[in-house]
Amino acid sequence: MDFDTVMQELEGLGKERTRKMYMSNGAKEPVFGVATGAMKPMSKKIKTDQALAESLYATGNYDAMYFAGIIADPKAMTEADYERWIDGAYFYMISDNIVSVTLSESDIAQEVADRWIDSGEEMKMSAGWSCYCWLLGSRKDEAFETGKISGMLDRAEEEIHDAPERAKASMNNFIYTVAASFLPLHDKAVETARRVGTVEVIRENKKPAILDAYGNIQKQVEKDRIGFKRRYVRC
Repeated sequence: MDFDTVMQELEGLGKERTRKMYMSNGAKEPVFGVATGAMKPMSKKIKTDQALAESLYATGNYDAMYFAGIIADPKAMTEADYERWIDGAYFYMISDNIVSVTLSESDIAQEVADRWIDSGEEMKMSAGWSCYCWLLGSRKDEAFETGKISGMLDRAEEEIHDAPERAKASMNNFIYTVAASFLPLHDKAVETARRVGTVEVIRENKKPAILDAYGNIQKQVEKDRIGFKRRYVRC
């Protein structure tokens, strides 16, 4: 499938209700409003096509950008490629659900995510912390340095309440994910979440979101889901 065909297919799959939902969360026109599940038949036909993914991402169309993440080749992308993608991520559904997801399947994920966390830029910080969530939730515990993840927990505890809004949400999710998916630091993450308490995230045109990592961790404990790992990260 070529670029024009994919764009036509995406437009045809768009639903007004879904478009409005995406826009209420921060997406800007152009948006078709395609449900992610509706993209699967096309993704099965294409599988991986990095050149097409780049063309789709460059459109600025939210649905095309999302589909770009599905068909991209994460290991073929360079640091410069990921920097270009994060520069185009104007709201969290792109930074956290497209860019960070794609990055998490690359061999340079931690290196790039570390740099983004240190950047001081809201979307980059959000993507960096989110990338670690995808990594911890899918890769074996042995793939990580326990000391490094422990230090990141300390940093999250110290900085979360003063961080940019979207970074707050991703840092909160990081604490939760360590507790739920990284067994060596489960106990420390639980205590970190308890000390952090609830986190208020201010959202444009919406009521503030109140996040509670500690409460969510306890729900996973009750369901006996501690140590859970995803089999797949991307759709």
